[in-house]
Amino acid sequence: MRYEYALSRVEALLPLAGEGMPADDPVAMELAIMSDFVIAYEKEHYPIGKPTVAQLIQLSLEEKGITQKQLAQEIGVSPTRINDYVSGRAEPTLKIARLLCTTLGIAPALLLGM
Repeated sequence: MRYEYALSRVEALLPLAGEGMPADDPVAMELAIMSDFVIAYEKEHYPIGKPTVAQLIQLSLEEKGITQKQLAQEIGVSPTRINDYVSGRAEPTLKIARLLCTTLGIAPALLLGM
């Protein structure tokens, strides 16, 4: 089965499948099969790796709409130090990691790479 075909079938079937549709409905069954195929293919061919600490901090800054300078002031470190974290030149200590998690709303497990 080709990935493109399966993906187009998923897109065509989604509007037809509604909440409360029985699992044994032909549309629901085909959607489940095609979705499983697409997911398996994408996991193999387009894997998404875990974000780095630098990526997590940068993304969180963008989501919160705050600058590196504002974050630095909030957690009590220099703006240069925040830039070191965002650029990947340095890793935060556990104390700073805790402050980053609290301030930016990052799950600690993500920051620890779990």
